[in-house]
Amino acid sequence: MTTINPPEGNSTRSAFIALVGRPNVGKSSLLNAMVGRKVAIVSDKPQTTRNRIMGVLTRGKTQLVFLDTPGAHRPRTRLGDFMVKSIGEAVSGVDAAALVVEPTLGAVREEEKGLLVQCRKNKLPVVLVVNKIDTLEEKERILPVIEKWRQEFDFAAVLPVSALTGDGVTDVVDELSKFTFESPHFFPDDMVSDQPERVVAAELIREKMLLLLRDEIPHGIAVVIENASERETENGLILDLDAYIYCERESHKGIVIGKRGTMLKEIATQARKEMESLFGAKVNLQCWVKVKEDWRNRQGLLGSFGYKL
Repeated sequence: MTTINPPEGNSTRSAFIALVGRPNVGKSSLLNAMVGRKVAIVSDKPQTTRNRIMGVLTRGKTQLVFLDTPGAHRPRTRLGDFMVKSIGEAVSGVDAAALVVEPTLGAVREEEKGLLVQCRKNKLPVVLVVNKIDTLEEKERILPVIEKWRQEFDFAAVLPVSALTGDGVTDVVDELSKFTFESPHFFPDDMVSDQPERVVAAELIREKMLLLLRDEIPHGIAVVIENASERETENGLILDLDAYIYCERESHKGIVIGKRGTMLKEIATQARKEMESLFGAKVNLQCWVKVKEDWRNRQGLLGSFGYKL
């Protein structure tokens, strides 16, 4: 990353940090916990994160810019290619990386070894974050896990945390702050993400589908906010959003809509409530479901849905 020469006497500091790891290890949950606000959707399903998501944390004169990446996996579709490529781009343009793993003793996966190879190639310092320690009944069981990982890479630090409970999250922020350099802040101090409202809205809808639908369906779904506008009323600001949910199969469309539209209504209701909490305004959300067969392998559709290779 190119260092910006700060004005003389400027003592502010900044750093870009990539959050990497396999799917479903809790990278997005960790990002939300560090920033102190939800900027990335979360679910217990792998590959929830598709795009690289930026979160910003400013503490006094120090600003950390986090890049939450998709889980490292072997791609089987063009969408998968896009996700894997976004990881490589993130690692090649940051000042340090945090490898997020689970507290298990299984063998280190090839995807994780590949991430460490990329970090070594880019001469990146890496902090190992062992997440989900709240799942361990005996805390000393984490010691052999740490030893296993230390045999793989010379980590700058190894930190056990629980993104769910917040245990150890401040330690991660403190450790990553060591990689900042003297520089102006890249973003306003009150900014927590660069995602526009329509992207946040689309992701919230997809999150609710991940939580409410069968395992195999959400991976074949894309959500796009086609129209977004706002209007002032005597009762305050209202955001009007038209969301289009794209499925790969006609049978999936029926499942998303549900009997008499009950599933689609529940998805929209849950998403709308969270949007109103995040945006601080009333939301008028309209959802439609369409079928675009095999869209995950169609380059034109991937681009129009925001996944540009």
